[in-house]
Amino acid sequence: MIEARALWTEQDRFAGQASSGHEIVVDAGREKAANSPMELVLIALCSCTASDVVSILRKKREPFTRVEVLASGERTEEFPRVFTSIRLIYRISGNVTRKPVDDAVRLSKEKYCSVSAMLEKSVRIDAVIELQPQ
Repeated sequence: MIEARALWTEQDRFAGQASSGHEIVVDAGREKAANSPMELVLIALCSCTASDVVSILRKKREPFTRVEVLASGERTEEFPRVFTSIRLIYRISGNVTRKPVDDAVRLSKEKYCSVSAMLEKSVRIDAVIELQPQ
């Protein structure tokens, strides 16, 4: 079981902490002194799928030098302002070949990334892969 908490500190800011013991600042207001809760959802998605891709490419012995996942999310105008679509861009650098990268992204989406699996129950997630030379 994973547990988490948010402790109000000031204005619309909170100190968030989970089972790992690491603390982050979250800003749910207009000041943007820290990441918002919805930004953290996208960061969680990027981190989850990037971790999968790195692990799979290592197992396939693909010589990547950089893995970056970017996300952009469209939200409704009405409350609750949920995501209606998310676009992921996978930027993979190194002397990698297309098929193992495609396989890694597909396996992350279809099998391994729990954040993606959860979000896809309510939002469309599209992915683009950009292979970049070293």
